[in-house]
Amino acid sequence: MKTNILTLLVLFLFSCKFGLKEEKIYDIQKHVTNVPAGVASAHPLASQIGTDILEAGGNAIDAAIAVHFALAVCYPGAGNIGGGGFLLYREENGNVACLDFREKAPSGATKDMYLDSIGNPITEASLYGALAAGVPGSVDGMYEAFLKFSKLKNWEKLLQPAIGLAENGYRITVNEAEMLKKNQNKFKKNNVDKTVFQKDDWKPGDLLIQKSLGETLKRIQKNKKAGFYEGLTADLIVAEMKRSGGIITHEDLRNYHSVWRKPMVGNYRDIKFIQCLRLPAVG
Repeated sequence: MKTNILTLLVLFLFSCKFGLKEEKIYDIQKHVTNVPAGVASAHPLASQIGTDILEAGGNAIDAAIAVHFALAVCYPGAGNIGGGGFLLYREENGNVACLDFREKAPSGATKDMYLDSIGNPITEASLYGALAAGVPGSVDGMYEAFLKFSKLKNWEKLLQPAIGLAENGYRITVNEAEMLKKNQNKFKKNNVDKTVFQKDDWKPGDLLIQKSLGETLKRIQKNKKAGFYEGLTADLIVAEMKRSGGIITHEDLRNYHSVWRKPMVGNYRDIKFIQCLRLPAVG
């Protein structure tokens, strides 16, 4: 959701093997890997989780799925499960796939929903709060990619590192502590119930544990995409929409489907470009 404005810049690395459920606090530990590949993400902890997946025999898609859900825990300002994105994947044989799992407008959206009675834009309405949210595509997109390209064929194993990270927590940095303290008023404004982010005396080294997020990830782990777009998680999303003026419904969630699109290919001088994007409707 766009109300989650944290930008987490944790410099931690995941030190235990993926898939283990032992109680472990994640901390900084670097190690040499013999995997002839690299993983890059917005968070080193998530990148290490991706590397662990590669070491376990997974391919790039397996690693990407594990990284995506890990970022939902340790980089929620941009890596959350309430958003969406594009996936561009080039196989070793040169075949290219493009998956559009961007958010979609709810069925109740209208062209004037961000205008006041005389047609002036209500800028904040399109940026913050429940009315600004589109129907999330991340979970559907990751599952579609899993079905088409996963080598491990083990969805539960790909989710487990993120679940462990949420449940066991990790130590926050100086920058994180400052960001958490800076945004306390926004957390209070946009939440009825107190969240784990709401604490006035955050300090570097404090442990951030997100049990509720862990439970959500467990439902996705057990029930695949239905663990998000149906059942308890869907009920919680719709209840929050009704409480805070949003318009996403159960039907919107059930009807969400990511789309495999034809990649756009072009050339500039001697460089070949391959892009994945959603073109606007014409007419």
